[in-house]
Amino acid sequence: MDSIEDFLAHAVKLEEDAALRFSDLAETMRIYGNTEVAAFFAKMAEFSRLHLAEARARCGFRDVPKLDEAKSAWAGDESPEAASMAASHYLTTVEQALDAALESERAGLAFYSGVAASTSDPEIRSMAQSFAEEEAEHVVELERWRSRYPAAA
Repeated sequence: MDSIEDFLAHAVKLEEDAALRFSDLAETMRIYGNTEVAAFFAKMAEFSRLHLAEARARCGFRDVPKLDEAKSAWAGDESPEAASMAASHYLTTVEQALDAALESERAGLAFYSGVAASTSDPEIRSMAQSFAEEEAEHVVELERWRSRYPAAA
């Protein structure tokens, strides 16, 4: 990825998806009575909204277009951090919801790390590394939470 505008368009979409899906997971856990995990997912949704605000702020004066998903740098129709909607199903267990969230955060980390490793643009590399560090913190936190529910691990 060699265009800062392209990178930021991807980052904005990725963080929008993460915030939406974490909110969905929080609501699912709340509806089915797991208020502790619901609060955790709500906190993760808030972190994603903060990252989204950061990505939008970094756009600054640049004209960053809305990402055309057909031309995105990731495979498939959804960004790496769009946790499976199946994890919001009424039969979803805490373990399944945490697994879906962990998978999506690992995918976000891999995306940002991959951009940082492959770009020739130092500004993109710096931003991607910064975003990757934030995603790595989320992965660690989700792994910690997942370890609290080892039965289906």
